[in-house]
Amino acid sequence: MRNSDHDRNHRVGAGPPVSAFARIERLPPLLVALYLALLAIAVMFGILVAAYVHTRVGGPAHSGAHPFPRYFSLSTLVLLASSYTVAQAPRLYARDDLATLGRCLLATLLLGSVFAGLQVLGWRELVQQRVLFQGAASGTYVYLISALHVAHLLGGMLYLLALVLRVFHADRDAVRQLVFIRNPYHRRQLRALGTYWHFIDALWVVLFGVFLFFY
Repeated sequence: MRNSDHDRNHRVGAGPPVSAFARIERLPPLLVALYLALLAIAVMFGILVAAYVHTRVGGPAHSGAHPFPRYFSLSTLVLLASSYTVAQAPRLYARDDLATLGRCLLATLLLGSVFAGLQVLGWRELVQQRVLFQGAASGTYVYLISALHVAHLLGGMLYLLALVLRVFHADRDAVRQLVFIRNPYHRRQLRALGTYWHFIDALWVVLFGVFLFFY
């Protein structure tokens, strides 16, 4: 009898199981919009990569005809470094260290700018190799995929810039600093930024691997 009462109380205390849809409904709108955007980006790049691979496999064999742009390789290292710096943001926010958080986010912004510049230099290398945007289809896809990735990175950089300015503004005054730290919306902003940035980084690593293998 005691066991049945215990089981009944345990079931009442535990409540009904939460479905996946219920968990999604509890997500903040900012994160829901972010996850949907990431899904759309993944699908778009998946289609472009499949088309690029098809042109390389089904077209004439030109692999190895030109050296792979070294600036693309260097830009990959820079983007991985930016992923490390942005990963420090939640820890600094939890420590209420807005000054270091601002510098960390600013370093991420600068590394993202360097990555974009190295991508442009990579395109310049392609032009010097006579791999033109309006030339072979495979060359067109390299430019298109790389440029679209940079465009999505720039979108994240604009969001990052706004967040950097907000952090430095809050750090100038003790009251604003307290309000900023205690506002859960800013924690979600950092979480959204980190998720987006890591996704863009991982996406480029995959794209870089595809380019390196099929170039």
